[in-house]
Amino acid sequence: MNEEKLIKRDRMRFIKNKSSANLAYLAILLNVFYFVSVYQSDVETYYYKILIGASIIYNLIFMLAAFLSSEGVKNYQKSYSYLEALIGVVQFVRIFILPVPYHNIIIGDSGARVMENGQFMFCIVCLIASGVCLILSAVINFIKCNELEAHIKSLEAQKA
Repeated sequence: MNEEKLIKRDRMRFIKNKSSANLAYLAILLNVFYFVSVYQSDVETYYYKILIGASIIYNLIFMLAAFLSSEGVKNYQKSYSYLEALIGVVQFVRIFILPVPYHNIIIGDSGARVMENGQFMFCIVCLIASGVCLILSAVINFIKCNELEAHIKSLEAQKA
């Protein structure tokens, strides 16, 4: 192994995993854009349902879990990669829980939708981007954790 790569791996013991943590922060920010777009809507009584209440609770849990995992991956903890991957996949599933059904509901005779095309596309993009950021963060952290573990084992083998 060349010396530059060895130094880079050795530095991982002392510096934080900023790339994975920043991707998790970006996922949280994109989720905030999504829920602000949804919750600022006020189309008759369509948004006053149990689904919106559950969505609010899930968003709080999502942001807490994503922030917790961002702190975990910042410190090269592999177990948080699994959490990030899971909540990243759930972001894709959420597309079919709230935006799609509300986009398909047509209000009265006007032909207007509960969630119009622009808002619908914005919500879809935010959820997809948030999910991709979390999954990418998980993959990067998993790879870096494996590299760091291998490097620490090689250092221990050199001591013995």
